Amino acid sequence: MAMPMETEGVVIRNDRERIHSVRDSMSRKDSIMTERGREGQELAWGSGTGKSIGVFTSGGDSQGMNSSVRAVVRMGAYLGCKVFYIKEGYQGMVDGGDNIVEATWASSSGIMQRGGTVIGSARCQDFRERGGRMKAAENLVNNNITNLVVIGGDGSLTGANLFRQEWAELLDDLLKSGRISQQQRTDCTQLNIVGLVGSIDNDFCGTDMTIGADTALHRIVEAVDCIATTASSHQRCFVLEVMGRHCGYLALVGALATEADWVFIPEWPPEEGWEETLCKKLAAERAIGQRLNIILIAEGAIDKKGNPISADMVKKVITERLKYDTRVTVLGHVQRGGKPTAFDRILGARMGAEAVLALMDAEPGTPACVCSLDGNQTVRVPLMECVERTQAVQKAMNEKKFEEAVRLRGKSFQNNLTTYRMLSKLRPPKDKFDPSGATSGSGKKLGVMCIGAPACGSNAAIRSFVRLALTKNYTVLGFHDSFDGLLYGNVKPMSWTDVHGWSAYGGSLLGTKKCVGSKYGLDKIAEKLKEYDISGLLIIGGFEAYHSALQMAEARNQFEAFCIPIVVIPCTISNNVPGTDFSLGADTAINEITDICDRIKQSALGTKRRVFVVETMGGYCGYLATMSGLAGGADAAYIFEEEVNITKLRDDVFHLKDKIVNLGVQRGLILRNENANSNYTTDFIEKLFSEEGKGVFTCRKNVLGHMQQGGMPSPFDRNFGTKMAAKALQYMADIVTHSTNAAGKVVNKDPTSAVLLGMQRRHLTFSPVEELKKTTDFVHRIPTDQWWLNLRPLLRILAKHREKAYQTEGVMAGVDDVEDEDNI
Repeated sequence: MAMPMETEGVVIRNDRERIHSVRDSMSRKDSIMTERGREGQELAWGSGTGKSIGVFTSGGDSQGMNSSVRAVVRMGAYLGCKVFYIKEGYQGMVDGGDNIVEATWASSSGIMQRGGTVIGSARCQDFRERGGRMKAAENLVNNNITNLVVIGGDGSLTGANLFRQEWAELLDDLLKSGRISQQQRTDCTQLNIVGLVGSIDNDFCGTDMTIGADTALHRIVEAVDCIATTASSHQRCFVLEVMGRHCGYLALVGALATEADWVFIPEWPPEEGWEETLCKKLAAERAIGQRLNIILIAEGAIDKKGNPISADMVKKVITERLKYDTRVTVLGHVQRGGKPTAFDRILGARMGAEAVLALMDAEPGTPACVCSLDGNQTVRVPLMECVERTQAVQKAMNEKKFEEAVRLRGKSFQNNLTTYRMLSKLRPPKDKFDPSGATSGSGKKLGVMCIGAPACGSNAAIRSFVRLALTKNYTVLGFHDSFDGLLYGNVKPMSWTDVHGWSAYGGSLLGTKKCVGSKYGLDKIAEKLKEYDISGLLIIGGFEAYHSALQMAEARNQFEAFCIPIVVIPCTISNNVPGTDFSLGADTAINEITDICDRIKQSALGTKRRVFVVETMGGYCGYLATMSGLAGGADAAYIFEEEVNITKLRDDVFHLKDKIVNLGVQRGLILRNENANSNYTTDFIEKLFSEEGKGVFTCRKNVLGHMQQGGMPSPFDRNFGTKMAAKALQYMADIVTHSTNAAGKVVNKDPTSAVLLGMQRRHLTFSPVEELKKTTDFVHRIPTDQWWLNLRPLLRILAKHREKAYQTEGVMAGVDDVEDEDNI
């Protein structure tokens, strides 16, 4: 066995040892999960034989529903279940006949990238009556359906739970009237219900994100970005009305992502006299050179007395009092339209698969549950707990208990509101700053820099950090072009107005370079930090940023200048930084890859039987290939973390040929991480598939390159960066306060003062970089434990591969467990 390598004082394992370490860590994690209960249990192919599942969508449509339907069908087929489409929601269940049809693998092909719901949705008055529910029960029994996946909002889920509770009585009545047989009554004793929340409003308590909300945010942010250019050209003010009759999530997060000047939401009505306050704020912003104003208003916005506030009302106030050229745009159903984002496709797929597994787990007496998202953890929450909490929010608003309504929305909503209020309402104290927001020189100095390849979201983080630091009386120095700026004097104070509008830009406006600190000389870096009197340092970037922070932390005994709070915010499309499930920029990159793959597949619409091999970025980390493969419906994704050999390639060729010949599939998609294997290159795979697929399909390759780093930041990356920087600033400020000595210098050598801020499953966590060193493969620049590897089997199952077993994701949780987490 090869000896461990040593680089810059870090012990590195060879490839074989590293792979075993990854597998061992996953095995340890699996055993821990199994000890906690049903989660972590492996379900094998064919284990659900003899069971039937019905899937339907109800209420308002939302993007991502089709991904859920597809996952239910294919996970059900993998387990050996019969799966039925119930078309047109509850109405189709009541009407029966052709509305209840058996689903096939092929019938769920090509629907993932489509918006809305391909199986239809409708309001159903009949189901509200007991007679209608009896008809529905009869139709289900006639098809031997005793398991239902309900995709809809709280009304749809409440109706399903009532149906489940009445099931035994309904069947008894059907038996007495001779509409079903005794054998059918015996075979269909229990009805199991699992809900998935499909709603663009994100108004359901018990989940951080509902299916469709991310796509709706994309539509809103795209619209605001477009409007901002014309508004700026003419110095206009725009009032945009977005959906949200009872919930202000879209308006609030849209305002965060677009730097809107004001937002009106039902849960947080403005104070009396808001008209004067609004006008003063807009006038002050115009006075310091801002050429446009954006105001977002939820359609259900109200004042403290419960009176509605409309977009036209706001326009009238601004026009009459300020004489600004003001326009109103109502986005309406545009927010429901278009194809789903990668996030909603992946969320839909994960939730759909988990719903099937929850049905397989159900036993007599098991309460109906909702599969939802808590941070990055799939959880199963009792359905009625969620419904009751959701209804409690509306009750609190009806009673004008708005603070209670915000609390009931959960921690995630509260964090969004708190961050928005800090960024939009607070201004630097007038006695310490000039009108532009430039510091007067008082207060300690904090530095901010980017290290590594550019990625979307970094500018939103910098904007948030700068503005919040200024409100706390810190001076913020920007180190342009990474360590180059620090060492060669390109260091400038950053004012309030300097960072206006930064959230909408990709890349890094501060400048960045892919170099670790040791290459410049730690002694020189320490000397410059001392020269600029830096009391805290924020580093935004990828693996180089984390590695540089680690080097500075380990050199604290040599250089006192490093004995300051150092916080790293992971920002890289590769998502290869330890200590976090997500990095800034990765969501935007996955959306870019998914969009390109959609276009590539569409290009072959008139060409029969073609397979595309697409190469993605990511270094040695297969995150992009795996997640975009899951979002794009790929047939396979080859990555470094899993062995790629000729046997696997051969099997995948045969698998594709079988699907094309026997299932009528016209197009195939293979993704390959750029460093998946040094011998089985993208060229090799294309030639192999071309040769072996002769007579069945043709093959083409695409190398996406730096397109994956470009584009406008997604709402997720803007929001994630904004709130991560706010938490980083608070953490840093606390350490500065408690570590300042009698001489006024900040000195702190504790490992917890040099940290990386990341999302780990259900929590935002500050992890000491010296601790993260233990779980890092520095040769290949990846963590030794990567959560998304557990989604690899799902990708293959949805592509009709017969995996040996699939490990369940979901953990059981109460609604309070979800709402009390400090999530993004």
